Amino acid sequence: MANKALKRIAEALERMSPAPLAAPDFDQAEAFVWHVDPDRLEPVPNVSRVALDLLIGVNRSRDTLLENTLQFARGLPANNALLWGARGMGKSSLVKAVHAEVIRQALPLKIVELQREDLPSVARLLNLLRGRDERFVLFCDDLSFSHDDQHYKSLKAVLDGGIEGRPENVIFYATSNRRHLMPRDMIENERSSSINPSEAVEEKVSLSDRFGLWLGFHPCTQDEFLEMIKGYCDAHGVTIEPDVMRAEAIEWQATRGARSGRVAWQYFTDLAGRKGVSIKT
Repeated sequence: MANKALKRIAEALERMSPAPLAAPDFDQAEAFVWHVDPDRLEPVPNVSRVALDLLIGVNRSRDTLLENTLQFARGLPANNALLWGARGMGKSSLVKAVHAEVIRQALPLKIVELQREDLPSVARLLNLLRGRDERFVLFCDDLSFSHDDQHYKSLKAVLDGGIEGRPENVIFYATSNRRHLMPRDMIENERSSSINPSEAVEEKVSLSDRFGLWLGFHPCTQDEFLEMIKGYCDAHGVTIEPDVMRAEAIEWQATRGARSGRVAWQYFTDLAGRKGVSIKT
């Protein structure tokens, strides 16, 4: 009887404190997604991405991020990067395209996507990656924080690494619509309601200062918008008269009330469907 009780206690303790996660086989893929409950790195055999040369209007950000990533992949010093700015202008597409270009140059680099909601688990993820021969880009898309969100404290573990320091083989890239990762009204509220306003704001705003690279993305011009669509047409073999494409594309963006790389892709998707052309990303 006593043995059965001890066995049940042991099983309960195992459930409460599971064994450390075994390191995954990083030869399975070049990209992984981090999941929790239970902790695991899921390989992504085929990454959905756009070719680097199809990203129009972001030349400076493209060149800067590519050079930074190449340095890191070669084992040289490199910075964490925050890609911020206008929606739909290719921030996340650029990260994935740069990773593909580094792989194309036969440099060993893995990309691991991390959801904002899973930031509290980042210490466990870093322990998995620390000391590995592979080099990793941790990627968090659409990163931002609300007024009652404490996840930003977990992000400091990635950017600063705590007492152990950030692993030498890990770099962090994030995209956000906000330069300081937090709404402006949240920052102003901190200033007006805190006992020490400067310190309250500094803790949150300084988070973005921990990124060595700030790469800004701004709304595209009409010429850039049309050039994006033309690039997609050329890459996927879709033919259309230039004047017809221009008129349709301008009408399409007018109905959306916006002009961006995402809107250009949406128009091209519709065009390809009408032309009976399959799209392979």
